[in-house]
Amino acid sequence: MSKRIAISGSSGLLGSELVPSLANGNYSLLLLIRNEKPHDSDTETLLWNPHERILDVEKLEGVDVVINLSGAGIADSRWTDARMKLIRDSRIDTTRFLAESIAGLKKKPGLFMSASATGIYGDRDPDELLDESASLGRGFLADLCSDWEGAAQAAVDAGIQTVFLRTGIVLTPKGGALARLLPIFGKGLGGRIGSGRQVMSWISIDDWIAAIRFLIEKNSISGAVNLVAPEAVSNAEFSGTLGDVLGRPSSAAVPSFAAKLTLGKMAVETVLAGQRVIPKKLMESGFEFAFPRLRNALEHLLQNNSENA
Repeated sequence: MSKRIAISGSSGLLGSELVPSLANGNYSLLLLIRNEKPHDSDTETLLWNPHERILDVEKLEGVDVVINLSGAGIADSRWTDARMKLIRDSRIDTTRFLAESIAGLKKKPGLFMSASATGIYGDRDPDELLDESASLGRGFLADLCSDWEGAAQAAVDAGIQTVFLRTGIVLTPKGGALARLLPIFGKGLGGRIGSGRQVMSWISIDDWIAAIRFLIEKNSISGAVNLVAPEAVSNAEFSGTLGDVLGRPSSAAVPSFAAKLTLGKMAVETVLAGQRVIPKKLMESGFEFAFPRLRNALEHLLQNNSENA
């Protein structure tokens, strides 16, 4: 029987890639949106406003899975106090409202999947391996992710199977880190940032979507799940591999002070920070990565990008 899935944040980078994949997988979708019909498809939608706590909750009765991907972009602009508040509120308030809403349903969903991020581990030593049982870090992002996951407690208390999607750097030429780097590296101006030793835990968009579908169908995994490829790499390794795949030099470097000058406090917890995260739960559950190695992932993504250009 086809599962009925409700999704918030469907117009974001990950949501906009996930929705067509699930739609083609014979799932019945209900998209929680804030504006009338932003999607071109005929997919069913439901208007809501989590900040004003507006939602026709009864429309969620009978939904099998709820996927929460809402949240303002982490690296879309400098971290002013106002921006940091928006980043927090757009995640925590939204998650809390959605969790409380589904917890009160007569027929609750069997699975609640809520976005989180590997930033929860903070900036760590490059040699430290971090699975889902690792201690949490400190700093704005680590605290944000911890509170973000905590905001789903109503769903957990209601007995709903809850999964926290601790996502690393998702590689797709359509947006995010890779899309920002391609013009720079394509001109031969790319290279490491700072020392280059900071570790980048990444996952291809193809494997991220496949992992979501795997978790939906597996239906036996709960708690934190690291959505990253098995091969984390240093920033220097990432830069060198991307340059090789593009056939461009990647010997340029951005000093730490320049990154801080350009990005402000955001640089310290994003491009200059890192953690070596491993997808222990996924691997132990039998998930098979299509692109476990960075070079193959980049070759696939960039080949597809050039074919679709």
